[in-house]
Amino acid sequence: MMQHLIIYPLLFQLFLSIVLMFFWNKINAQKIISIGGSIIAVALSAYVFYFVWENGTQKVNAGDWDAPYGIVFVADTLAVTLVLLTALSGLAVSVFSAGSVIKDRLRFGYYPIFHFLLLGLTGAFLTGDLFNLYVWFEIIIISSFVLITIGGEKAQLEGAVKYFTLNILASIIFLTAIAVLYGLTGSLNMADLAGKVAAVENRGLVEVAAILFLVGFGTKASIFPLYFWLPASYHTPPAAVSAIFGGLLTKVGVYALIRVFTLIFVGDVFLGEILMVLAILTIFSGGVGALVQNNVRKVFSYLIICHIGYMIAGLGMFTEVAITGVIFYLIHDIMVKTNLFMVSGIIFKIKSSNSMRALGGFYANYPKLSLLIFIPLFSLVGIPPLSGFWPKISLIGEGFKTESYWTVAAIVFASFITLVIIAKLWAEVFWKDAKEIPEKPKFEYFSDLNKTKKTQFIVPIVFLSLISLYIGFGAEHIQILSARIANELMNSQQYIDTVLNNS
Repeated sequence: MMQHLIIYPLLFQLFLSIVLMFFWNKINAQKIISIGGSIIAVALSAYVFYFVWENGTQKVNAGDWDAPYGIVFVADTLAVTLVLLTALSGLAVSVFSAGSVIKDRLRFGYYPIFHFLLLGLTGAFLTGDLFNLYVWFEIIIISSFVLITIGGEKAQLEGAVKYFTLNILASIIFLTAIAVLYGLTGSLNMADLAGKVAAVENRGLVEVAAILFLVGFGTKASIFPLYFWLPASYHTPPAAVSAIFGGLLTKVGVYALIRVFTLIFVGDVFLGEILMVLAILTIFSGGVGALVQNNVRKVFSYLIICHIGYMIAGLGMFTEVAITGVIFYLIHDIMVKTNLFMVSGIIFKIKSSNSMRALGGFYANYPKLSLLIFIPLFSLVGIPPLSGFWPKISLIGEGFKTESYWTVAAIVFASFITLVIIAKLWAEVFWKDAKEIPEKPKFEYFSDLNKTKKTQFIVPIVFLSLISLYIGFGAEHIQILSARIANELMNSQQYIDTVLNNS
């Protein structure tokens, strides 16, 4: 019965969400419950990770219905790694929210919905069934739509419409792909589909289904050309909401692409070429988009798109070393992007602006804070030995090995353009002389906050920066983890046997 441990992080997020509803008008109690619960969620997720690392892939049949007929939850090393990263990001953002989200927003159910979002993300990583994955995606969309609109400001509502419209379209395409696949095979269990799809004689319909999945998941992951909803919406909600969105929401789309194209639609050369082309275009469009932005949060939004291209490129190469690079980059990117949007929040709290033209003087006025912010910024660039450097070695090396020279050029371009963008941001925000910005009469500036609230702003950034430093300086451990995940993905028989063995 020990395998039932794998659903504890899922059930605990559900439990937290329900408990928080009973404290709807007690904001301070919600903060304590959310932060305390998030610490427990990290401990639970870490234990589940350790259990799977030691004992291999685990499964739980919901309602004791045997696979492939019932819903199954599967915890392989990839799934539990992402569940742990979700818990770590959730803890950081929970603390950051306590200091940064105003009471008017907190009293409209911010914390219960926040944990419902974490519930959806955890469920998406653990499910072994495609239709159940669709259900978790809908929970994510509904929760994120509420979070993006809390406060009801015009920019938020405009961003929410774009976010919701494109994501619902992606869900419809995903549901259509599920219907096509079910019509072809009579199954939606991912392990069962691995064998049944390979046996389908009509390869044309299989490719149609694969492309539908690519479009549906690709839209959620913000790959070219359906990425424009992201920079139009991620800068509009509070920084805490943008942090969890930037760190995890697009990555669940990347996860779905990795899972489907390493388990169900395996070894299709045509799909591999499509992925490579889309990766190059995603890298280029995201990089150029970030270069021309003036708003700090819009810069980070476009860099999300640019760096999604790295992961899609590695998936397109479809070798074990390339997938190792993809997983390493995924781990690094979740931590760094979550942190950077919190950084944008503290910048806004200090200056009441995210416009680089209006900012300046940060290093002179806040030297220690500036050095702290240096860590996630230049981890993103990939300055050796920081965390963004190591996965690029795998990706570029494998690009040369597979003769994917255009992909190598795109990765080098993205690395260079990211360096230029972050150097520009550092010069504009931190090094140039401070500019006088008219004070907003009702705005609560960082300098006006009490010590507790200042701590709630800074501690989450320190926490994720330390994790990023560990990923960079302890790269051999992350490389071992990434290599194990890549090996499991490329040799999926253990996953299939675990799910379908009902003895």
